[in-house]
Amino acid sequence: MFFEFGIKDVIDIFLVALMLFYIYRLMKESSSLNVFIGILMFVILWLFVSQVLEMRLLGSIMDKLVSVGVIGLIVLFQEDIRKFLYNLGAHQRMRMFMKMFSSGKKEKAEHDKEAIVPIVLACMSMGKRKVGALIVIERMDKLDSIVKTGDLIDANINQRLIENIFFKNSPLHDGAMVISHKRIKAAGCILPVSHDMDIPKELGLRHRAAMGMSQESDAIVVVVSEETGTISVAIKGAFQLRLSAEKLESILTKEMEMER
Repeated sequence: MFFEFGIKDVIDIFLVALMLFYIYRLMKESSSLNVFIGILMFVILWLFVSQVLEMRLLGSIMDKLVSVGVIGLIVLFQEDIRKFLYNLGAHQRMRMFMKMFSSGKKEKAEHDKEAIVPIVLACMSMGKRKVGALIVIERMDKLDSIVKTGDLIDANINQRLIENIFFKNSPLHDGAMVISHKRIKAAGCILPVSHDMDIPKELGLRHRAAMGMSQESDAIVVVVSEETGTISVAIKGAFQLRLSAEKLESILTKEMEMER
């Protein structure tokens, strides 16, 4: 059967392809790529059965499965959907674009440096003494639920304060510190632990917690290893390992420019 193929059809195919590509990226970031491939294969099979072969009985059964499956997917990926809608409503790229032309850019850079330097110095000092630390820096995604799991502090960022919190005899040293709006918001916080099998076995529980936090939010997570004293950063589900003071400062400076 012949049918007309116009500009609307081209736009339609392009938009569907764009949607599938974005869903692919979303699934890949959330370690659910196999689920995406399985869903795609099922949809192709459903279209082939119902549209090409025109099998009415099997097609109607698969129609029902698709209807129920949509609800199941919403339940299964509710956190990813919530994050997508939040980022869509926040207009993050537009805000970053406007900041490029902001008159207070130099002042903001200086303010960021005042917050970054104590973190870098504290991490280097703790690394030399092999004191473990886990520092979460909030950005666009709010971390109120994480803050509630720890003890509120609400203090200026200070090198000595950071080191005292993670001192081995401190009651808060096992948890994570949350920094929000250039202030130490809380300490002793509990983070979600990643069960990703791709994480190297030599990395401990702190690194798994850092990875879990970076997978579920856009936060910057700094880790100081208690075993080796090395410093790592987890951002968007990816590690940067064995960082020097200069590299750590460079990463934090670059990433904190994206903060509100």
